[in-house]
Amino acid sequence: MRKYSLPIVLLVLFETIAIVLWLTKDNVFYFFNFSYIGLSIALGIFLYIRKYKHARRIVQLLVGTYMLIYLGLICNENMQIEGFWYYLFTGIFEAATVHYAVAKILGPLLFGRGWCGYACWTAMVLDFLPYKTAKTPRKRIGWIRYIVFAASLIFVSALFLARVGNIEKIMFWSFIVGNLLYYAVGIALAYAFKDNRAFCKYICPVTVFLKPMSYYSLLRIQCDKSKCVSCGKCRQVCPMDVDVTDNGRKRKNGTECILCLECVKNCPKSAL
Repeated sequence: MRKYSLPIVLLVLFETIAIVLWLTKDNVFYFFNFSYIGLSIALGIFLYIRKYKHARRIVQLLVGTYMLIYLGLICNENMQIEGFWYYLFTGIFEAATVHYAVAKILGPLLFGRGWCGYACWTAMVLDFLPYKTAKTPRKRIGWIRYIVFAASLIFVSALFLARVGNIEKIMFWSFIVGNLLYYAVGIALAYAFKDNRAFCKYICPVTVFLKPMSYYSLLRIQCDKSKCVSCGKCRQVCPMDVDVTDNGRKRKNGTECILCLECVKNCPKSAL
């Protein structure tokens, strides 16, 4: 049972969050929400330990479709960054603000950019495309993410400053339109750059939160130097171009590791 300690710990962590939010917010939805996500992640890690090759994809589909279809489309919650700004401005610690606090602001201190690898509904679709690893060198256009980040903030700020009516309805439709734009741009970039994760590397505004916080992540890929033979296989299969053979926090593209564990699965010497 010792090898299953990680999924058990993560399940307990999410159950703790579920119970605390349920009791403090007096809303049973949080219990079911975080219990479901915790169970999905624990199941995926369990399947990975059992060497099931599609373990991560199962988690992506379970969590990603739940957040996109149920929370977003059925419950009319804008789970994109615009929804975060909206609830933040209204002073309501609900929905998107809770989601961002747990998954994208405080959570990365523990599990880095695990959100990008196991729960993002945009990446869930992009990962079905044919370019699992980049076929071209990384581009120097990561600054675009900051423009998109600022644009989302300005968009929501303008709605409040102009005292626009029916902001909730606008937020719902911006969620739909925003997702369609994300998918369109993500798919176009994937084929243009021959890289499924081009959108994550250059455009996604959420990474403005994720990158600095994941620098301090407790869960990180570590390399056993005594086993490593410098074959380069880990770099060849990494979708985010991370140098996992460097154990330092300043390793190349270190804040972009999505904990997909492709490097671990493909290391011929089990050095990772």
